[in-house]
Amino acid sequence: MVQSAKFPSTRYQGSKVKLADWIWDQISHLSFESCLDAFGGTGAVAYKLKEAGKQVTYNDLLKFNYLFGKALIENSEITLTQDEVDWLLARHSQTIDYPSFIEDTFSGVYFTDDENAWIDQTITNIHQLENPYKQAIAFFALAQSCIVKRPYNLFHRKNLYMRLANVERTFGNKSSWDKPFADWFMIFVQEANKAIFDNGQANQAINYAACDVTGHYDLVYIDTPYITGKGVGVDYLDFYHFLEGLTMYDNWSAQIDYESKHLRLKRQPNQWHDKKKITEAFDALFSKFQDSILVVSYRSDGIPSVEHLVHLLERYKKHVTVQHFGTYQYALSTNTSSKEILLIGI
Repeated sequence: MVQSAKFPSTRYQGSKVKLADWIWDQISHLSFESCLDAFGGTGAVAYKLKEAGKQVTYNDLLKFNYLFGKALIENSEITLTQDEVDWLLARHSQTIDYPSFIEDTFSGVYFTDDENAWIDQTITNIHQLENPYKQAIAFFALAQSCIVKRPYNLFHRKNLYMRLANVERTFGNKSSWDKPFADWFMIFVQEANKAIFDNGQANQAINYAACDVTGHYDLVYIDTPYITGKGVGVDYLDFYHFLEGLTMYDNWSAQIDYESKHLRLKRQPNQWHDKKKITEAFDALFSKFQDSILVVSYRSDGIPSVEHLVHLLERYKKHVTVQHFGTYQYALSTNTSSKEILLIGI
């Protein structure tokens, strides 16, 4: 295990940061060298596997998550220098024609006008970097800065007023909201730089729907979007559409649903958000990777049920075990009885 590097902090909804050590404890005895994190998210589990010396493929359908994976998993040595950070935080009007798309489009929605102009400037500067890993690190820092300055750390509604209202609060962190974007950007660059290390393997980050991933992996880790027992799905694109928009900055306008108050991206069909289709999706994924060790993170009250998932796994694997972490409550969740589950099919 690599001890010098450290995974950066994140306020990402559903992150497995606090569970990564436990997940590794459940699978560390298994014999595998190559692995796929099929729904990579923040990359916390992929990073743990990288620390363990495994050959890791990080995958996520969302482009902004993919860039996190490129910065922290695929990248083995590239960091951003202080001179580069200083350049990214400066305005270069004599050489760069800065657009004002965010300032013009999102006024009064998520950030102040000055902050929107800063984001326009910074994403434009990031695009000037030639090295793709430096770009990915800078994007990671920008995205994390956007998250930390948002109420609930989400973009699911238009609620800038919650930050700006001069009232006594029982939630949130006003000092975090008030810290300038540039200060947060420098903090997250430093955290990303400290997370970079070489584990001696050819790791990679890819950007596909999980069922479209090709190749063979000794182990496949699956942490799909979650559908509660009430049939309510977790839509990460809806939560973080602003970050996804940043990845398509030049074409962002054409992808916005202008009928939504918070200017989300146009919704795309996703079987992992549909309680009528998710069981079939699990079955297809298990079938596709049936020659690999299958490890599934799940919640005890999800749809389909744990029992149903075990039944599906047993179609393809001779030995299926279920490990229970105990009660673990995610941020914003009011469900105190749901338990974190790990299904392992060998």
